[in-house]
Amino acid sequence: MSKRLIVALDTPTLEGARKLIKQLEGVVSYYKVGMELFTAHGWEAVKLVRKSGAGVFLDLKFHDIPTTVARTAAVVCDHDVDMFNIHTLGGYEMMRAVRKQVDECKAGTGKPLILGVTILTSHTEDEIQKDLGIRRKLQAQVLALAGLARKAGLDGVVCSPQEITMLRKRFPKNFVIVTPGVRPAGSETGDQKRTLTPVEAIQRGADYIVVGRPITASPDPRKSAINLLK
Repeated sequence: MSKRLIVALDTPTLEGARKLIKQLEGVVSYYKVGMELFTAHGWEAVKLVRKSGAGVFLDLKFHDIPTTVARTAAVVCDHDVDMFNIHTLGGYEMMRAVRKQVDECKAGTGKPLILGVTILTSHTEDEIQKDLGIRRKLQAQVLALAGLARKAGLDGVVCSPQEITMLRKRFPKNFVIVTPGVRPAGSETGDQKRTLTPVEAIQRGADYIVVGRPITASPDPRKSAINLLK
């Protein structure tokens, strides 16, 4: 069983999620609960994963004023997730407020890893400069946001696999890197723009890789997951 592979439960139904978890039993130990499933079923989706014995990455990318996101983090602490993410573009004060809130979680509740989302894997260099008005080059922006997350006390970041090497050179080994945008050789990239293969992502230093459609949209998700791990 892999402890570095996180399978994305990007489905609108609990039954669909339950079916995938059953198919992947004994192969996958972490699942991502994202916006689609959480919007449809809320904390029931998290309970479903926990009941299976697997870990939860709550991928809701919180981004709001510091007080709002900090209070939301307090709620997250009460629901036994292993990691959750917030947008680094929310700024230092927001990230610091979340760190402080999680550190103050009551005894007996989980203290999940806090991950800062840098630049989405669907963005390209041209998009962040022309559409978003970000003057830095894409990799420089990722590095700057990761540095801000580190300064604020976050446990790690979410970034594309193409930025892993750069971040590993700058930050200590205990700074967690979770990377989506991972596609087995020959797979369609879909709306992911900055991708690498699972082997490349792990070799460059990813702690966890997040994979969705190459496994979940496969006719045989279990076989696809096993082949990916091999």
